[in-house]
Amino acid sequence: MINRIKALFAEGAAKAGPPEKDELQAAAAALLVEAAYMDGDFDEDERASITQLMKSHFELNDDESQTLIEEAEIVIQESGQLYNFTRVIKDRYEAEQRIEMIEMLWEVAYADGNVDHFEANLISRVAGLIYVNDRDRGDARKRVIARLGIGAS
Repeated sequence: MINRIKALFAEGAAKAGPPEKDELQAAAAALLVEAAYMDGDFDEDERASITQLMKSHFELNDDESQTLIEEAEIVIQESGQLYNFTRVIKDRYEAEQRIEMIEMLWEVAYADGNVDHFEANLISRVAGLIYVNDRDRGDARKRVIARLGIGAS
């Protein structure tokens, strides 16, 4: 499956047509794992947050979510590039779904109770790459803060 994920990012982002579920799941997982790594510590709270997000947004079970996260970790460590991941999201998600992706990133960033400036910067860059404007990005952050019941930092 790891080769399939690599292939999706190497060539899959360029293809037209309806979104493929695996492709969207892989792109989302990769961006969420990248966000978790931004503060230098991919901890259990962040892993649990990503697992829950993958389960709820993509209707995956625990094993499927864990496998996808593990594969995303390998791809992120090998590539370190955002463009291919964001391109899949930009090209295949509607505006509302792209905003949901930003919310998911904020949830991962807040999972350990503290948003590092590297995490906030990543979310800002991803938002620009997937065409989510600053207002929608800020509103997404506010919704996550309210949903998680934490104070803004």
